Amino acid sequence: MTALRALLHLIRYRPWLYAMDAVAWTAIVLTELGTGYVAKLFFDWLTGDAAAGFTLTSVIALVAAAGLARVIAILVGALIDIRHRYSIEVLLRRNLLAAVLAKPGARALPGAVGEALNAVRDDVQTVEDLLSWLIDQFSFVPYSLAALAILLAIDARVTLIVVLPLILVLIGARAVSKSVRRFREAHRESTERVTGAIGEAMDGVQAIQLAGAEEHVVAHIEALNRIRLRAAVRDRLLSQSFHSFFWNATTLCTGLILLAAAEGLRGSTFTVGDFALFVTYVGFLTEIIAAFGDFLIHFQQTKVSIDRMATLVQGSRGDVVAHHPVHLTGPLPEPPPLCAGPALERLAIETMTVAAAGSGGFRVRRASFEIRRGEFVVITGRIGSGKTTLLRGLLGLLPIEEGRIVWNGEPVADPSTFFVPPRAAYTPQVPQLFSETLRDNLRLGREVPDEALDKAIELAVLEDDIVRLEHGLDTVVGPRGVKLSGGQRQRAATARMFVSRPELVVLDDVSSALDVETEKALWDRAFAERQRTWLVVSHRRAALRRADRILVMKDGCIEASGRLDEVLQESEEMRRLWSAESDDSERDAHHVPPFPIDFTASGV
Repeated sequence: MTALRALLHLIRYRPWLYAMDAVAWTAIVLTELGTGYVAKLFFDWLTGDAAAGFTLTSVIALVAAAGLARVIAILVGALIDIRHRYSIEVLLRRNLLAAVLAKPGARALPGAVGEALNAVRDDVQTVEDLLSWLIDQFSFVPYSLAALAILLAIDARVTLIVVLPLILVLIGARAVSKSVRRFREAHRESTERVTGAIGEAMDGVQAIQLAGAEEHVVAHIEALNRIRLRAAVRDRLLSQSFHSFFWNATTLCTGLILLAAAEGLRGSTFTVGDFALFVTYVGFLTEIIAAFGDFLIHFQQTKVSIDRMATLVQGSRGDVVAHHPVHLTGPLPEPPPLCAGPALERLAIETMTVAAAGSGGFRVRRASFEIRRGEFVVITGRIGSGKTTLLRGLLGLLPIEEGRIVWNGEPVADPSTFFVPPRAAYTPQVPQLFSETLRDNLRLGREVPDEALDKAIELAVLEDDIVRLEHGLDTVVGPRGVKLSGGQRQRAATARMFVSRPELVVLDDVSSALDVETEKALWDRAFAERQRTWLVVSHRRAALRRADRILVMKDGCIEASGRLDEVLQESEEMRRLWSAESDDSERDAHHVPPFPIDFTASGV
């Protein structure tokens, strides 16, 4: 689909609304014809050249009528135009967000977050503007034809002398449009690099400070900004130069009218009213040519924007402009009810191979295990052993290269859409919270009964923390939950997961930021929920002791599987992990003797 066809597809989204918008603005433009003719009548009346029957009173009445008609037309046109603009804006952003959310988590964005924000904000605005400006171009056609017909009837020679330079201006605008697109692409790319670098620096503030690299990061961003400045200057200079040239052509045309009409004015074949009419009509024709030149430049910029949005959705231009319902008035439709389907009885992962994004070839290789209803299964291993990659492959957040997932004996075709609440819920190592109230972060727009919310908070061991917050559940947690501690963020995300009452609970090291007592309470409450099935990544002894089965990972493979005493006997890797876990406070609290211990006694 070409960019032009994509725009036509958007026009067909609300065809009657777009047609009404075009009619309204055509009426607005045509009122300019009346303005020019009223000016001719007024000056002809002053010089005594007015047609019989026209008096000052009738001319004033015509001026008032033309002004009132223009005001009403502008009001109606503005209301229709705002509604159409907003419809297109909402549709485009809906399509962009839907495409991003439909992708597996590791492939949701093809580039930096800054690039996505620019597309959702600026590129949508660019397309929206073009569709509105296209209506202007439609409305200019009948005005231009009518004005040229009137001018030719008055004096064909003067009309041709004035209009020919305007045509040359139009040809020049067409010639530079490709350069405008090239400069706009360079400007947008440089802006994306700056935005992306700032976003990455904000995400890695602590790492930058620990490395003492603040000056280097600032210097890098300044260098990118200098590149962006040069690209922006070239882009704006070209656009504004032609914009200025087009819009100052009115002065040139007025001079040409004076020169061409001088003889007619002396001989009374060209009245002062005719001159006023020419100046009014040609002035507006000049503005039309200038607006068309701007439109051509903006059209090239819009092509860039549509291509950038297609890149964001990782699809075609057709995906960007696809028609979907949008709800601008009235109550929003109720979200579809969550449907879990058959309860989990047995989940099997068969020889699954998963590649970690950006891992340079590292992957989880041919992992096989199964989980039965009500089990508490713990995945453990060193950093980089593939624990998180295994979870993300299971949940469809990373593509599976080999193997399959089986739920109750039925293969799962698309894990990314299958393992969603209430069938499954997932809390990652670094959960995402929004700058809303804690209550809204837990509900995520769902209607949740108070008792269900209280139960989720209790399971996540969050009730005491909420009491200490300034406004309790109505406390705004700030961007990414910055007003909460690391442990509070993890438990808030865990409570959010429990709100959906999932069959399968997937946790990725959520106790890493918890103190010993809170961690013990979390696992005690989790272990009491035997109607749920648990798949947990953890290296903490409190979780390992409670596990029905432990999966020990090493170098992307499951090295051992079994209960704690079994894997300690079987796996040298597990014995190293157990010894390395320095849980002195928990050991003191439970009077657990330090290693080594007798594994064969099954005392763990």
